[in-house]
Amino acid sequence: MLFTAAVLTVRAGGIMTNTNYHIAFDRMFARGTTFQIDAAFSNPAGLVWGYEGWQMSLNFQKPWQNRDIETTFPLLQTMYGSQTYKFEGKASAPIVPALFAAYKKDRLAISTMIGIVGSGGFVKYDEGVPMFNVMLGSMLASKGITPDQYKLSSQMKGKQYIYGGQLNVAYRLTDFLAAAVGLRANYYDGYYRGHVIADQHPALGDLVGLKLDVDQRAWGFTPIVSVDFHQGPFTIAARYEWRTKINTTNTTNQLEASMGQGLQQAIIATDPVNGVATLQAIAQTLDAKTTPYQDGVETRYDMPALLTLAVGYEFTPRLRGALEYHFFDDKNAKMGNNRQETLEHGTHEFLAGIEYDINDKFTVSCGGQRTDYGLSDEYMANTSFACDSYSIGLGGAVNLTDNLRLNISYFCSLYSDYTVKSDNYLGTGIAGTDVYSRTNHVIGVGIDYKF
Repeated sequence: MLFTAAVLTVRAGGIMTNTNYHIAFDRMFARGTTFQIDAAFSNPAGLVWGYEGWQMSLNFQKPWQNRDIETTFPLLQTMYGSQTYKFEGKASAPIVPALFAAYKKDRLAISTMIGIVGSGGFVKYDEGVPMFNVMLGSMLASKGITPDQYKLSSQMKGKQYIYGGQLNVAYRLTDFLAAAVGLRANYYDGYYRGHVIADQHPALGDLVGLKLDVDQRAWGFTPIVSVDFHQGPFTIAARYEWRTKINTTNTTNQLEASMGQGLQQAIIATDPVNGVATLQAIAQTLDAKTTPYQDGVETRYDMPALLTLAVGYEFTPRLRGALEYHFFDDKNAKMGNNRQETLEHGTHEFLAGIEYDINDKFTVSCGGQRTDYGLSDEYMANTSFACDSYSIGLGGAVNLTDNLRLNISYFCSLYSDYTVKSDNYLGTGIAGTDVYSRTNHVIGVGIDYKF
């Protein structure tokens, strides 16, 4: 399915799951042992050691991201003036909010979090993507129609948000051990828009075209459990989220795949014996490309089961550090066409962070994260790809009053390019290469308030 993972923007985490909601995460990453308000997501059981009474937090993040494909293929020389061409994908999102609230009384803590829990943004390729452009161009070239004989118009764009709201109840079982249970409701909202059209041939007129406009929506629910062991300066915490089944259904507003009359007549005139069979083969190719977008077709976008393990230590009353591990079981979270089976393994994340109170008013922190998706050549596609990364974040907090705290942050991800070489690029019988690359930058600001 088009853009099944290509629209991820506001994110740290697995292929379909975000983990960055609170600004404290962006500036430290390893928040799995925190007792602050962001524990409503990262460590719900730990809230029983936190602030007594009500507290809330409102956070805003602004991301910028590119998702580019640099393709090397002989036909591109005629199409773009060079055998190597970069198809630039601009990913964006508006200001992205997240809301936290918690109440603690003695041994009991109740918390909630509302945010964009998966994906979260838009991506647009103003010149389309190579898998569609090269497919169409190669098909026409096989009939003697070269790219300099027609005008190619191509654009692809998509949106993908998974909104979530969760409720947790935590209880301190002993002086050192707490546990929490929770449930999150997830709402998937996405669309896919695009066209690839070859027209204005001086003799044949319009040649061939593909247009689509599809909306997708669905609900899914996630049970959550967490435990926290806390004694003195030492904390160990774990959290588990079950797999979330999300099964979307297409609402197809437009779906057209057509060949111009001039092209059909030219194919039959050039090869009267095999012309009809050639037209049927072209029609079958177009049908194969449009089948996933037909009205009523269902596509899976499961959010994988997630296990987090964290250990934290308070070195001094002002200095704290934490290490954390995340495992996203992506190989058992269903995707369209069972693409999850092509992954080498689920996603492994390793996080570390440190936080220091300069004084009673100012706090600074920094952290890092390594993400390994278990990618394979078979998993990568022009319309859906990921890249392993290292991320770094930093920022600080200011206690404006005894009850009001301001958080600010910046983090960026440093991605490893992924190269896929093929001796039979897109079924053309000719060698070609795709190099997938990404960039990501996020700034954030948030307010915590204790009543």
